[in-house]
Amino acid sequence: MTILDKILQEKTKEVELLKGKTFTQTSHKQVPTFREKIKQSTRMGIIAEIKRSSPSKGNIHMTVDPVHQAKQYEACGASAISVLTDKPFFNGTMEDLKNVRQAVDVPILCKDFMIDKVQIDQAKAAGANIILLIVAALDQATLTELYHYAVDAGLEVLVEVHQESEMERALQLGASIIGINNRDLKTFTVDLETTDALASMVTDPNTLLISESGIRTKSDVSHVAEAGAQAILVGETFMRAENVQEAFNELQIPLITKEG
Repeated sequence: MTILDKILQEKTKEVELLKGKTFTQTSHKQVPTFREKIKQSTRMGIIAEIKRSSPSKGNIHMTVDPVHQAKQYEACGASAISVLTDKPFFNGTMEDLKNVRQAVDVPILCKDFMIDKVQIDQAKAAGANIILLIVAALDQATLTELYHYAVDAGLEVLVEVHQESEMERALQLGASIIGINNRDLKTFTVDLETTDALASMVTDPNTLLISESGIRTKSDVSHVAEAGAQAILVGETFMRAENVQEAFNELQIPLITKEG
């Protein structure tokens, strides 16, 4: 059984506990969309992640204050902030997302393993603007259902892929924001060439491409930018950085954004 299998097994249990609950909207804060933030920028977009730990890296920054970290990210010019809300494997909470929502005025991605509509309801109520759908975790019918449910709820959807067959499914879905994860969620190995291979499959200039995982240096960013990425998702590098601003300056390279 892979780590992803174990996570999805746990999510199934969580979903059963969530069903039947009513979620009260905790924030009605109006913020720009992620797409608007990318269109307005002349530099590589950055989704900066708040992540205490992960199955592949173990403890990263267990004592982080999510609000303080989020405010730093916003001050540095993050296009969006990703908040890990999975507890068993990443030591995140939905409370983290709620607290961050009150503290910043940029779009927030609820980073979790979504398998049911009730998780989308919970994320939106907590103040998320973007949700994550991982193609490897969902069959096409469920992926399609959750995607349209989220879009109809006024959320942006980051559709994550790691291999060609998953990219084909994301394109079939009509996903307008696609995240290419350089980390294999089954083996947790990382290869930036994944972005090169999969970005070449995207022909619509209006599709936003995000490269995720394994991005640490300016040359890494240049690599994925040349492949077509307009934004990067970075967690560990910022979580371990002694100076977050310096880490941002290293990765926020100038970029000519596509139209759309």
